[in-house]
Amino acid sequence: MLVCIPQVLDAGQLVSVRARLDRANAWVDGRVTAGYQGAPVKFNHQIDERSEVAVECQRIVVGALETNPLFISAVLPNTIYPPMFNRYGEGMKFGPHVDGSVRINPHTGSKLRTDVSATLFLTNPSEYDGGELEIEDTYGRHTVKLNAGDMVVYPATSLHQVTPITRGVRTACFFWVQSLIRDETQRAVLHQMDDAIQRLNQTNADEIARRSLIGCYHNMVRIWSET
Repeated sequence: MLVCIPQVLDAGQLVSVRARLDRANAWVDGRVTAGYQGAPVKFNHQIDERSEVAVECQRIVVGALETNPLFISAVLPNTIYPPMFNRYGEGMKFGPHVDGSVRINPHTGSKLRTDVSATLFLTNPSEYDGGELEIEDTYGRHTVKLNAGDMVVYPATSLHQVTPITRGVRTACFFWVQSLIRDETQRAVLHQMDDAIQRLNQTNADEIARRSLIGCYHNMVRIWSET
């Protein structure tokens, strides 16, 4: 399930993150965190994830995620990997790859299973050419290029790539989530049900039916949840 989430960062948060990244001197070769599959096809820069600027920006992003109802509904997060930040200049790209199944938190050493991948765009499409995020799933190839502050989440099992930059600079935040619900089909069903509940709430539909549907939703989470 691929879900686009608008305005994860508001204008003030976006300016704050961009300003920190623009003046940072902690940019390193993106291959330092790539596995054996990703390293040969990864050509970008990223912020040292243990640096002070990374931690400052992580706090801003995670704070926004924790209050975003669409993110919570679509992902049902259990653990969020500390967000990372990358930059693609002209000629840079990240070829086709599948994200590693397990990440180790750089701050705590704890392991996280990567159920969901996320890309939060920090530059507007008008600022660069190329740099599309292309994601392949059972329904074909999807091209994603969102406004600054918007985010896309998708199964970490998906083959995906960032196409070459031909003009400008593309800056983004990326991270992974271990969901309460490991199975992506089950997550999709729960997200669809939650969306239906919210729509029924807005129309003041039959209260008893809504209460029953809400109960079914939470009971399904109990059945499928791993925590």
